[in-house]
Amino acid sequence: MALAVVGGTAAVTTYNIDVCSIVRRWNRIIMELDKSQSSGISQMMPFDITRLVSYLAAMTDFQAFVVSQPLLDCPETGPTEMPLPADPVVAETENESVFDAIQLAIIARDEIKNSQSARIPTNLVKFDYDRQQNYLAKLTNLVNYIQKAEPLDLPETSPSMAVTGSGNKGV
Repeated sequence: MALAVVGGTAAVTTYNIDVCSIVRRWNRIIMELDKSQSSGISQMMPFDITRLVSYLAAMTDFQAFVVSQPLLDCPETGPTEMPLPADPVVAETENESVFDAIQLAIIARDEIKNSQSARIPTNLVKFDYDRQQNYLAKLTNLVNYIQKAEPLDLPETSPSMAVTGSGNKGV
């Protein structure tokens, strides 16, 4: 059963190759969280926290790389419409912290899909970059909260839904 997630109608195409790359990375983070071992229990396991911290650091570094590059003049190819990767289907998630992290990642992804930056060939508009950095900061703050607040003993309400299942088994 798919979970009702935040976010509205999001773009399915972009004109910006860097936005496409950022969306692809957000989707990977969303799926990694959804399929994590922690998603089916009431606490984040230390290895899943370590992974989430590394995902957030990698996204922060990638976005910093994007804005550190020159804004390319693309008179012959810009604007060129390109498809965005399909949004992954997110399963119902037992873990409230994983659910919250997924929701924030979905919002960040959908914001960049529908941003001003999505209409330029490369790079990010300053305000879109700032918004993305704020989402990453909020996710980092969520990790800090999780590390202090968990584990929780929820004997009356957990488990309340099926496990999300294991990750991809290969191609």
